[in-house]
Amino acid sequence: MLALSQSKGSKRLGISNLITSNKCYNQKVAAEIIIEELSSPGCVHCAEFEKFWHSIQEDWPNAEYKKTDITTPEGQELIHKYMIFASPGIIINGDLFSTGGFNKNKFVSKLKEISGKPR
Repeated sequence: MLALSQSKGSKRLGISNLITSNKCYNQKVAAEIIIEELSSPGCVHCAEFEKFWHSIQEDWPNAEYKKTDITTPEGQELIHKYMIFASPGIIINGDLFSTGGFNKNKFVSKLKEISGKPR
């Protein structure tokens, strides 16, 4: 049996603290996801990807999104590093996921795979 109070000089534990602790203990922590979009000015597919990402972003609180323009020095570095010949270049956790467009279902499946969420 769990005691709700401890000896003299200790913090007193309330039932709400125990429930909160139990919920936190039982929750599975999803893996962090870093999504980088390498885009170019005026790119229609880039705008489509960004719009799609923002529409599903709330479902992925463990994901960080970063957009990089190919005309910047950082963008040029990424083009060479990942051999991206068409935009958008979509990089997930340091691996090139797609270039020149994207498939919504495959993108979401990849996020689920990384996060450990059921498909």
